[in-house]
Amino acid sequence: MPSRSVHAAADPADDHFADLRAMVGADPENAAMAAQGWQPLFTGSHRARILLVGQAPGRRAQETNTPWSDPSGDRLVRWLGVTREIFHDPEQFAILPMDFYYPGRAGSGDAPPRRGFAARWHPLVLERLAETRLTILVGGYAQRHYLGDRARGTLTETVRAWRDYLPGTVPIVHPSGLNARWHAVNPWFEAEVVPALPALVRGALEG
Repeated sequence: MPSRSVHAAADPADDHFADLRAMVGADPENAAMAAQGWQPLFTGSHRARILLVGQAPGRRAQETNTPWSDPSGDRLVRWLGVTREIFHDPEQFAILPMDFYYPGRAGSGDAPPRRGFAARWHPLVLERLAETRLTILVGGYAQRHYLGDRARGTLTETVRAWRDYLPGTVPIVHPSGLNARWHAVNPWFEAEVVPALPALVRGALEG
């Protein structure tokens, strides 16, 4: 599997990602986030082979400006069968949350991504991704947005039907520790889906 340094110099051809990040940061709807010094958190390159769409950055990810830099991210990386270096290489993975900013707390977890954010900004990112071979949809927000009428009635039903979305897309549950009960009730995910993910990822990166 190819590996490049996370800190490699940016390709001039990807300057449009920097321009888009500046556009998002300057939008008045994101003024409160900008006032805290937060940057819009998404990564990608026109050469990225895998698009991973998640929910919204956690606080640690936002403060470190590194997507999935928490125990949920550790679990996700293990599921995918890659190293952190590969996962954070924008030439291999484009990481696109449904909201580019930490949304704050709500109850026992984080608040949901803002309504309409993905509809406004994701198309501008997607048009810059020319080489993606696999889209991984992490959680219900990403699945409902990207699958539309093809999504099943519940997240569980959608993920259970994961084979129906191949070869280009695979829906998975969020790797948060808050989903421990879900995993206990749905052992098929660890038995069927998780073992299949590394091969799907490897095929997209090497194909």
